[in-house]
Amino acid sequence: MYFFGHRSTPTATEPILYSVLEDLIRHKNVDLFYVGNQGNFDLLVRKTLKKLKKKYPHIKFFVVLAYMPQKKDDFNCGDFYDTLYPENLEKTPPQYAIVNRNLWMLNRSDYVVTYVRYVVGSAMKFKELAEKKNKTVINIADMM
Repeated sequence: MYFFGHRSTPTATEPILYSVLEDLIRHKNVDLFYVGNQGNFDLLVRKTLKKLKKKYPHIKFFVVLAYMPQKKDDFNCGDFYDTLYPENLEKTPPQYAIVNRNLWMLNRSDYVVTYVRYVVGSAMKFKELAEKKNKTVINIADMM
């Protein structure tokens, strides 16, 4: 399962996000989640997954990094449970790192949860790409 959305996602989406994820865990047997570490949407997803992990300890989630930390202090990932740095990303120019990281997550996911309200930007492009790849896309912006 993979997530992406606008950096400015409102915190009011959190209860809907919780409900959607719990439904996927309980009724679709989803137990592996990949999430990024940019913007408010990713922050809300990590916060929600931490809550769900207490209730469903069998689930796993990974924060997938777009950039390799450069300094020792950068390795302190705060509340991140586990981090991944996709293979071959170190050879990617920095301006393409987030896109390539997102493609890596998308290619390993059957379900995609988004918060997309605007028709421009990378969130919309990835939503459309997920639909084109026949992923199950759940846009929580449509539920508000």
